Amino acid sequence: MSPRPPTAAVRSSTMSRKVRGITRTLVTALAGFLFTQTLLAQTTEKPKRNLLFIGQAKGYQHEAIPTAMVTLYNLGHRSGLWNTQLRTDCTAITKKSLKWEAKNLDYYDAVVFFTDGDLDMDASQKADLLSFVRDDGKGFIGIHSAAITFTGWPEYGEMLGGYFDGHPWGQFNAPLVVEDSAFPGMKSFPITFTLFDEIYQIKNYTRKDVRVVLSLDAEKLDLTNKGVKRTDKDFAVIWAKNYGKGRVLYNGLGHVPALWERSDFQQMWLEMVKWSMGLVPGETTPLSKPGK
Repeated sequence: MSPRPPTAAVRSSTMSRKVRGITRTLVTALAGFLFTQTLLAQTTEKPKRNLLFIGQAKGYQHEAIPTAMVTLYNLGHRSGLWNTQLRTDCTAITKKSLKWEAKNLDYYDAVVFFTDGDLDMDASQKADLLSFVRDDGKGFIGIHSAAITFTGWPEYGEMLGGYFDGHPWGQFNAPLVVEDSAFPGMKSFPITFTLFDEIYQIKNYTRKDVRVVLSLDAEKLDLTNKGVKRTDKDFAVIWAKNYGKGRVLYNGLGHVPALWERSDFQQMWLEMVKWSMGLVPGETTPLSKPGK
């Protein structure tokens, strides 16, 4: 006996199941396509930046350097804004092609120095670093002892904005004043506050060339200390400036490793790295000392 042909109702039910299956497949495929397009659009709109962190110490060995490296690496990774290359050598400070998978300065959007002494850089590397900032419009960040780096290379000091000239008070509860609360990262702090750290006195520095965003409150300092050399009582701690087409930031905080664990300190660095890479605006026009 031949099997009975399916009834119209059965044929209709089977067709409906097929249509629903095809529809689900199309919807799934469309959803996957749209998700991929969204990711591509986000990548196109907000390409991840690249940060080079140099932690070479040729003099005093700062214990905070590894902590600072990890902090900026994690901030970039968690925010999704930048990748960080951590180095204790200066090989990448060049525009020459490097072997294997090594990246040169052309790959990076900003360079960080938490360094001291005369680093392992030849004349061509020095020229390339200056050009990276001045001509290419990239960013440079000097942390704490970057001000006691290349003290015999005047062009570096000109780019940075000043050099180390002692730390008269050692590590102490530094009385600090925010001079520009609108600058990226400074909203993390009240206008006046104290922070246990080692603060440098700076020479070859003038407010005509930089915008000071954080300074020591001279009225609360022991100015009779024999190490005090600035007769103008002007002790800048953080400043920003333009160098040619590029952006330069010096941040004298960070000698004490515990600071890098603080949420307000990390928020400050998140915003300051963003500024150095051109992701957020920040004013660099020099300001007179408050009260002057």
